[in-house]
Amino acid sequence: MTRLLLIPGSTRDDSLHCAVLRTTSKLVPPGITATLYDGLRVLPAFVPGEQPPGSVDLLRRVVDASDAVLFSTPEFAGSLPGSLKNLLDWLVDGGNLGGKPVAWLSVAGGGQDDGARAMLETVLGHADARLLRPACIRVPVSPGSVDARGIVGDPQLHMAVRDMLQALQRSLTGSAPKPQPSWQAYSSVYPVVPRREGPTFETWRPPS
Repeated sequence: MTRLLLIPGSTRDDSLHCAVLRTTSKLVPPGITATLYDGLRVLPAFVPGEQPPGSVDLLRRVVDASDAVLFSTPEFAGSLPGSLKNLLDWLVDGGNLGGKPVAWLSVAGGGQDDGARAMLETVLGHADARLLRPACIRVPVSPGSVDARGIVGDPQLHMAVRDMLQALQRSLTGSAPKPQPSWQAYSSVYPVVPRREGPTFETWRPPS
């Protein structure tokens, strides 16, 4: 059983990114269990050299127990939200992301969150995390598609997430890649992130 940890970059429970990850948790196929992390708001500021408090110890144990981590974050002031960077600082300090398979799910339109994604990959690179390029996707989502339960009802997103989860499983097991995801045939707005060889953390750009 693959244990997937979902970490949003927003401290708002009703944010689009939390809704997308909450939706993802309900779409996992057999063989994957998904947990949505909801402790971002209560994490204290990272202080190098200090004994981590209980909330940080819990975060580290949850990350250690996961087989992969999926991030979805907004962009603030051209970079990561400070709350998510703070979480990553605690994990980098604890060495919890070393060798950990990670991926990101962008819900913004092309060019709207490049700064946040670039910084996320930079930090993950410093943490020696293993970026799963085939599982990193951009799926623009409208806030209006979130229902009263905090679930995204967009069928395009559902298809994209299911294909992403399958790509994640294949990346973890080393299985051979499958043909182009079915959801890409519906619209060129949903590009597949091209595979990259090697451990580099390059920022993907939409084709011109």
